[in-house]
Order: sequence, then structure tokens, then C-alpha cells
Amino acid sequence: MADERRERKVDENALVCPECGSTDISVEPETSELICNKCGNIIHEDLVDYGPEWRAFDSDQRNRRARTGGPISMMKPNKGLTTEIDLSNKDSRGVKIAVKNQATLSRMRKWHKRISMASSHERNIATALQELEKIVDRLQLPRSVAEKAAYIYKEAVRRHLIRGRLIESVVAAVVYAVCRKEGIPKTLEDIVQITNTDKKDIGRAYRFIKRELNLKVPFASPEIYIPRFASNLQLSEEVQERAKEIVRAAMANGMLSGRGPTGIAAAALYIAALEKGERKTQKEVAEEAHVTEVTIRNRYRELKELLGLRDLE
Repeated sequence: MADERRERKVDENALVCPECGSTDISVEPETSELICNKCGNIIHEDLVDYGPEWRAFDSDQRNRRARTGGPISMMKPNKGLTTEIDLSNKDSRGVKIAVKNQATLSRMRKWHKRISMASSHERNIATALQELEKIVDRLQLPRSVAEKAAYIYKEAVRRHLIRGRLIESVVAAVVYAVCRKEGIPKTLEDIVQITNTDKKDIGRAYRFIKRELNLKVPFASPEIYIPRFASNLQLSEEVQERAKEIVRAAMANGMLSGRGPTGIAAAALYIAALEKGERKTQKEVAEEAHVTEVTIRNRYRELKELLGLRDLE
């Protein structure tokens, strides 16, 4: 009978019997005891089960029976630590609220929303987070970028660094800073295109926030842009690897100082494509990298002279 009751086996690597050294240990469900199946020693009593005491067979049932909210998120104005009035128009038992009472409930929602964002700082953050959500969605950035960008923006608001600046510009600048920190190949031009914000405003906001918050933003290596540019230009893996070799050689010779990483990456790809017989025009490469043809020509000439490459044009 005792063996029949010991239904759940314990991970053999998790526990060892102190008496006989056996890892054949199971749980006695009725008494919540850990018992060694070899010598019968009771290893632990009164185990606590931290799981739910209810069962759910689908996600909807799980959500209804759960008694806690979602995880804390920086993407919510108050990190999600607040009460909300549900939009389902149902009471706690799931019964639909009468139509005559729904207008009152709607007014309660409106005033609850106003009260929860009473200060100008709270309204500022709510507007900024909506803009941040839009940028992250359109650029298809990971959720971690959104969380980190939201944290930096809230810190800037707390230190009164947003005053006199457009919310859209600061949000765009913060997203760009996080992309740089995480090594994500998104250029300032990518962000400008989806925000309709002036590039100079974003640049000024980026430099200001970076300085005032002492953000450690590493220099963007041209190498991180090569896979993206090469893929969009339909260049082979062989061309990509050769372009990376050119960039590494240029970095080793100190070429990056004072030059944009996207221009160097584009020029390296242009050279690699010429070497491998997959020719692309300077215009095609420049349009993909959001730089001018003059930049491509200048970086091409500098790379050729610095690395001793033969003229392929």
C-alpha cells in the first residue's frame, strides 16, 4: 500500500539519502514526506507545494482562476502595480452587467484613468510609452529593448531632463542608445524613417541623455551591419565573410576614428562584392546603408590605400 501511494518520483540528482546514499527517493502525498525507497528513512517532512491548488485545461480558464496579475513591466506607467476596471462589462461572477449600469461603469473607468495619471510626469510617461511601443513594434525589436528603453526614459523624467524637448525625439534617442548598447544593427536613419522626427533633434537628445545619465554606449562596430546590408542586397555568405575581414583589418589599423560605421560597412561590402564577382553599384549599396555615394567612394579609396587593395573598378 505504501509503495502505491508514492506516485511522484523526485529528481535523482536533487536529493541523496543521508543514511544509505541512495537517490531512489519519492514523495508520500498524504503526509508530504520525502522517503528513501531503499532504507525507508524519512528525509524531510511537511513539504510545501508552491503550485496552484486548482487545475486549468486551457489558457482562458487559467487566466480566470489565477489570483495574481501579470509580471512587473517598465512598459507600463506604474510598472503594472495598479488596479484596473475590466472592459468586459461583467461582474465578479461572470454575469453580464445590466445595460442601465454600463454607462456608470464607463464613467468610473474614465475617472479612474484620469486619477491614476494626475501629475504631468505621469501623463508624460504614458505618452512616451505609447510612442516607445510603436517604435519597438515597427522596428521589430525584442521586448528586452523596450523594457530597458522605458527604464532609461523614466530615469530621465525623474531627473527633469525632458523639459523643453520633444517626447518623440527623446524616446527615439533612448531606443537608439539601447540598440547601440545591445549591438542591434539599427541605424539612426532607421528610427528617423518611422518616427517622422528630425534627425538633428534625435541626435541632440541622444548626446544629452547619454551625457547626463552617464550611459556607457560602446562604439558601433561596422561589422554588425554587414549581415543585414548583405542580406538585403542579396549577396552571398562568401561576400559577407570577406567584408568582415576587411572591416577587422581596417579597425586594427585605426580607421574608425571620425568615420561613420555604416559607411565603412557599406564600402567593405562594395569591395568584397567586386572581389567575388557579385557586382553592385555604389548607388545600390549607398541606398541600403542610408549613406551618400560620395561616402562610399571616399571610404572605398581609404580602405584601398590603407589595406593595399588593388583597384577593382
